[in-house]
Amino acid sequence: MEKQKAQEQLHVNKGWIVTIAGTIALLALGALYSWSVIRVNIPAEWGWSESQKTLPYSVAVVVFSIMTLVGGRLLPRFGPRWIVSIGGVLCGLGMMISSFFNSAWVYSLGFGILLGSGIGFVYATAGPTALRWFPPSKAGLISGIVLGGFGMGSVWVAPLSRAMINAIGLRATMLYLGIGMLVIIVGFAQLLRFPPDNYVKPAVSLKDAAVIANRVDFEPKKILRTRQFYILWITFALGSGAGLMVIGNLASIVADQIGLVAVSAIAVSALAIGNGVGRVLYGLGSDKLGRKTVLIFAFVFQAVLILVLRSIYPGSPLANVPFLMALMALIGANYGAILAVFPVITKDYYGPQHLAMNYGLVYTAWGLGGFMISQLAGTFKDMFGDFNYAYLMAAGILLLATIMMAGIRSPQPKAAVYDEDNLDKSQALSGDVGIRP
Repeated sequence: MEKQKAQEQLHVNKGWIVTIAGTIALLALGALYSWSVIRVNIPAEWGWSESQKTLPYSVAVVVFSIMTLVGGRLLPRFGPRWIVSIGGVLCGLGMMISSFFNSAWVYSLGFGILLGSGIGFVYATAGPTALRWFPPSKAGLISGIVLGGFGMGSVWVAPLSRAMINAIGLRATMLYLGIGMLVIIVGFAQLLRFPPDNYVKPAVSLKDAAVIANRVDFEPKKILRTRQFYILWITFALGSGAGLMVIGNLASIVADQIGLVAVSAIAVSALAIGNGVGRVLYGLGSDKLGRKTVLIFAFVFQAVLILVLRSIYPGSPLANVPFLMALMALIGANYGAILAVFPVITKDYYGPQHLAMNYGLVYTAWGLGGFMISQLAGTFKDMFGDFNYAYLMAAGILLLATIMMAGIRSPQPKAAVYDEDNLDKSQALSGDVGIRP
């Protein structure tokens, strides 16, 4: 008995090592968020147009969402260590190749395609791998911790990039950031692994055990036949798109609408901190209160915050730095909730066996939703001169996402009543029992 307990504790410790390693690997991907700093430091003599200055980042976001799906498909075959290592190499090479050229097209290849592919590989792997080590009761917390690393990326990379560019120039900064990403991501990838076949997860409640015992693991092609997938996809696109609309236009909102030009960079950091912390807190809350409850709260709260943001103008009582920083942190937290809870609700609905691929399919909504809604927001500003109608649009789509989320039901069969005579308790509590369609 003592030996078994020691073995279980050793496995739990390994699970936390995998979680921490995945978090650090995602934290290193913050170079994606460095583009706003890189963009303003592109020398005029390079001759880039304004559209060319947005192209590498736009390409990276689209490729990132697509390669998340590819990484999820390759994960079962090659394992997390290899997929994250390849992702680290792609990220590093993308930054380093870009550093030797001044062409927008080379940047679109290096920063856009290579870095975007590497981020997709790491993002598709770190969370699902960590989740395999823990019972359902901790899924939200673990997802929030790991994905919180990615959300916090801009907290460190933006000021570091700015300081490095001022000290050594843009090209050297790109080179050294690329080397750093390659070393850190590939290094921590060596700590990532799936649990062994004989791994027994920490005990869960008998109710959870019954759910696990009757759980169906859906293959990717089968989730496309369920209406729940399309509801999840649309709500993910709407919820994340509303948040990305604010994130993508934050500097303009703070400077042009509110008139606080000097604190635009601080506002970005406040939103990033809220994003990272929100992923952990909302993830933990989803373990306690339920995934749907937390997502509905995040959608409604975000709609209210965006309408508050719409009401701020120069000279208004709300146009002060402390209130603005708190508002940005809360908007970031609600956006982070979506990124933390959707992987877990995908796991709940479709099982953990094919989570990386299944969530990769759901995650394609992030790229498309963010692109379309941000473009619509820009169109509204061009037409009307401000973001007033874009804010109303964002609040409206969040309300639609709330209604859709309230009506969704899990495709899993109803949990059977726990029967000690017919269910192997040790298997049920380990989470290893399941029906594979």
